[in-house]
Formats: sequence, structure tokens, C-alpha cells
Amino acid sequence: MKTSVIKVEGMSCQHCVKAVEGAVGALAGVASVSVDLLAKTATVTHDPVKAPLELIKTEIEDQGYDVAE
Repeated sequence: MKTSVIKVEGMSCQHCVKAVEGAVGALAGVASVSVDLLAKTATVTHDPVKAPLELIKTEIEDQGYDVAE
């Protein structure tokens, strides 16, 4: 398992937090996801083979948020 911290732009409320946590948490290979609204980050513990970082970032973007590099 690997833990990745992803910078997420565009989140403004608890609905945003739940949208990101729900979408990323539903991916196969993701063990846990925690979104910090104030820090604008998503901390994801995942299997890099089953849930590579690019897949997680794409899922966040599909929810309507921007992933900062």
C-alpha cells in the first residue's frame, strides 16, 4: 500500500468532501481516503497496481474538481 497526498482545487463545502471521498473510496484498490477541506488535500492509501495515482486523479477530476500538480 502507498499513501499519496493530492492537492485538490475547487472544493468549498462538506458536499465536496463527500463527493471526493465517495468517488475515490469506491475505486478498487483504495483502502482509505480522507479529504481536508481547509488544506485542499485528499490523502489516499491505495494499491498502486490496482489504483494507480493517475486513476485516482482522473476520478477526482470526473467529480468536477481540479487536481493541482
